[in-house]
Amino acid sequence: MWLKQYKRTFVGMQTVIALVTAAVYFGAYRSWGPTMSFFFVLQGAALAGALWASRIKRRLDPHAR
Repeated sequence: MWLKQYKRTFVGMQTVIALVTAAVYFGAYRSWGPTMSFFFVLQGAALAGALWASRIKRRLDPHAR
């Protein structure tokens, strides 16, 4: 399921999200509005990526769960 894919990539994705969020924070003159918006968009993208990857995996291998 998608949760396995999310757990498998969790540490790497959260590290990248933290680094990108810090770059946006310092690049946007320490403004919290754009930083938090960017953070939530990246979190949603990580979840959508896990859902999409599990769907592709199921199509390639119908017996995979």
